[in-house]
Amino acid sequence: MIRKKIIKSINAPSPIGPYSQAILVGGTLYVSGQIALNLEGKILNQDIETETHQVMKNLEAILIEASMTFAQVVKCTIFVKDMNNFQAINEVYGSYFFASPPARETVEVSRLPKDVNVEISLIAVQSQDDYVS
Repeated sequence: MIRKKIIKSINAPSPIGPYSQAILVGGTLYVSGQIALNLEGKILNQDIETETHQVMKNLEAILIEASMTFAQVVKCTIFVKDMNNFQAINEVYGSYFFASPPARETVEVSRLPKDVNVEISLIAVQSQDDYVS
């Protein structure tokens, strides 16, 4: 039987469906896709930079709840509604990874939850012993 721990941060918005913010299994954290929803339930989408920062803040809150940081992220998936926003999203996203950025793919999709422009999920590992900078 797999032992999994549900990670729930009060500093990130609650899930909008039947899923967990994150699941920790065997030292690996799987974080569900986050959108630019703030704690008050408002979508922060004045511009793509603000939206992306809110997504990254939500991811960071979940990482902190699991006693992790962006330095432990090994994989991200970015879903975008318009690939024309790629450069702006990439600049904000990149500002959260100071060294050794994770593996990643960016996928353009036709629609995202709550009609946001960007959603990001990630995978992180507990041990930093495996990292080489």
